[in-house]
Amino acid sequence: MAGVRVVDSITKLDAGDAGAVIVAGSHGGLFPAYLAAVSHLRGVVLHDAGLGLDQAGIACLDYLDRLGMPAATIGHLTARIGDGNDMAARGRVSHVNRAAAALGCAPGQACRAAAEAMLKAEPASAEPPPYEEARFLLRQKPGEPAVWGLDSNSMVRPGDAGQIVVTGSHGALLGGKPESAIQIAVLAAIYHDAGIGIDRAGISRLPALEARGIIGATVAGDSARIGDARSVWQSGRLSALTPGAERAGGRLGMSVPDFAEAVIRNCKGEVHH
Repeated sequence: MAGVRVVDSITKLDAGDAGAVIVAGSHGGLFPAYLAAVSHLRGVVLHDAGLGLDQAGIACLDYLDRLGMPAATIGHLTARIGDGNDMAARGRVSHVNRAAAALGCAPGQACRAAAEAMLKAEPASAEPPPYEEARFLLRQKPGEPAVWGLDSNSMVRPGDAGQIVVTGSHGALLGGKPESAIQIAVLAAIYHDAGIGIDRAGISRLPALEARGIIGATVAGDSARIGDARSVWQSGRLSALTPGAERAGGRLGMSVPDFAEAVIRNCKGEVHH
C-alpha cells in the first residue's frame, strides 16, 4: 500500500504494507530494520531509543543503507517510543542514512516531512540476510522458574507463564495502552529503558506490570544494547523497578543475573508453570 502508514510497532506489518513508508514506534535496532527490509518498504522512520550502548538504537541506518532503503530515526527527547502517532505528531529526526539524505531527509526535520520525502524512493527489492531473532534459555534449575532471553517482547509464549523473561525490547507501552505491557502472566519481565526519554515513555510498562502483579524492571540505556537480550543479561544495570521488584530484592544499579537470583529466592513457594 503506497503512502505513509503510522504504527506503534513494526512487528504489526503485513503483506499489504509493501511499498509503503512506515513510521513505527519501534526502536531503530537491527531486528526492526530486518522487518522493514523483508516487508519491502519504500522507507522507514523508527525511534532512536536514546542511542544507548554501541549506538544500537540507530543500527537500522547502516543496515538498511546496504539494502538501498532510506531510513531515519526520531530523537528520544522529541517523541515517545512505542507511540507511532506521537512520533508523527511531534517527533524530530535525529539521524538519517545516506539513502534518506539523498531524498532530502535531515536531522531536525519533522517526522512527517521525512516520511513524505521517502515516498520518492522505489520500494526495496533486495532480500536481507537471514535474521534469526534469538530466544534462548539463560538459567534453569530444578524446581525454580526458568529465565528466558527474548530479543523482542513479541516472542513471549504461553509457556512463559510464571517464568522470568529478559527482553531486548523497550520498556514503553505501545500507544500508551496498558494491555500491551506483556501478553502472558510471567513472574518477572526486564526491559531496556531506551534512554527513558520524553514523558518517561521508556519505562511506562512498569506501572501496567505492577497493576497485574508482575515484577518489572528496566536496564539503563547505556548499559546494554537495545534489541539484544544477551547484552541486557550480560551487562545491563537496573534503572527503574516496580514496587514488586523492590519487594523481591531488586535495587537500582543491580545486574540482571543478580536481580533474577533475588526474584527466584524471594518468590520461592509460588507455583510456576
